[in-house]
Amino acid sequence: MDYVKAFLVGGLICSLVQILMEKTKLMPGRIMVLLVVSGTVLGFFGVYDPFIEWAGDGAAVPLLGFGNTLFKGVKEGLKEDGLLGLFKGGFTASAAGISGALIFGYLASLIFKPKMK
Repeated sequence: MDYVKAFLVGGLICSLVQILMEKTKLMPGRIMVLLVVSGTVLGFFGVYDPFIEWAGDGAAVPLLGFGNTLFKGVKEGLKEDGLLGLFKGGFTASAAGISGALIFGYLASLIFKPKMK
């Protein structure tokens, strides 16, 4: 049942974003920034962590979850390193996800031979 809930929540988030893309004149980059900032704000107010507990990875994987991860990293970095943690905390918290995206993107480009447009 956890998989179904994660699938439905992640699908609902993506559906809402798709509606936002089609019904507004916002460019995709701005919508992505809106999602990351929204995840950060929801994390700041303490709303996103209980949502992730309930929804599982369906809420943690989209860009909302990335914003929440950045917020948690900055919060932890501020506790540990003070003002320097403000700058390095987000990088530390999200390094594994960003590295994975870069590595698997590169591997996919080797396998599928992308064409520049």
